[in-house]
Amino acid sequence: MLKRLITICIALFFISSSYAEKTVKEGEYRGGKTATHPTWFKESFLDLDEDVSDATAANKRLVLYFWQPGCPYCSQLWEENFADPELVTFFRKNFEIIAINMWGDRDVISVAGNDYSEKSFAAALDIKYTPTLLFFDENKKVIHRLNGYIPPKEFKLSLDFVANKEEKKGSFGHYASLSNNKTSSPSTTKLAPKLHTEDFFQPERNLKQLSQQSKKYLAVFFEAENCKNCTLLHTKTLQDKTTRKLVNQFSSVQLSRHSNTALTTPAGDKTTAKDWADSLNIAYLPAIIFFDPKGDEVMRIDAQMRSFHIQSVFDYVLTKSYKTEPNFQRYISARADKIRAAGIDVDIWKY
Repeated sequence: MLKRLITICIALFFISSSYAEKTVKEGEYRGGKTATHPTWFKESFLDLDEDVSDATAANKRLVLYFWQPGCPYCSQLWEENFADPELVTFFRKNFEIIAINMWGDRDVISVAGNDYSEKSFAAALDIKYTPTLLFFDENKKVIHRLNGYIPPKEFKLSLDFVANKEEKKGSFGHYASLSNNKTSSPSTTKLAPKLHTEDFFQPERNLKQLSQQSKKYLAVFFEAENCKNCTLLHTKTLQDKTTRKLVNQFSSVQLSRHSNTALTTPAGDKTTAKDWADSLNIAYLPAIIFFDPKGDEVMRIDAQMRSFHIQSVFDYVLTKSYKTEPNFQRYISARADKIRAAGIDVDIWKY
């Protein structure tokens, strides 16, 4: 009897050990990379009132650069955009830049004289993506903001806008639209280029009516013909089953960013795709703007992202997590942990 009990106990031990091994093994985490910042960053005590004044005295404008360890998009900014010596020379001539770790504990004094830590300052400014760059004018106001990684061409457009004080003439969206018209050239092909199509795009152009009738969240895709990054979105990210499962739970509409297509916005305003994009300051394409069923904007993607982060934004909106977890970076970290706990690898740098 004793030998039988011992045999049963041993068998149960191996069964439980095998089960534990299967359930404990987590998926791998890949794609993280911490940026190496240039040595010419401004050394600052993070008294931003003084920093703006110092930049103004040097005939420059102040830039706050929010980053975080393990952010491959931050590395991309310095490894690709600032790989151009002319861009570096232009930037250093016109700007002073200060790095702020969005999870850091250094003391920050805002331009209004309020005390923060780096992480509480980032939260107060609603920093959702890294890198995020805030550009200040001489009156200590934020006049331009880049939420996420922007490729060199669009990034240089932002630098020109701020360095040349174009904000005095109008919005960045309007400036970007005019710049596009100047640089675009007529197509050499007989057939005009077309936007990429998807079966989930709806033809409805009364977006207020669409939101009210569907009672779903609305995703508005601003795109353009001959758009390399739009092609990446459609041929890579939107081909992924996880992405499509998420997107199919939205009402989705595609607009040509520079077209005069008439539409009614989710707020009920009658306008055109171009004018609406101008008012939304759309420069990077593709841009995806998310609206709740009431017509209020709740989130946007207007920077370059790879599949995991795009999926995370759709999930963040769909699950209404933005209402309970205002820090998007904490949300995606928890989402990655949950996926890995199920034994699935997470690669944040994969298309």
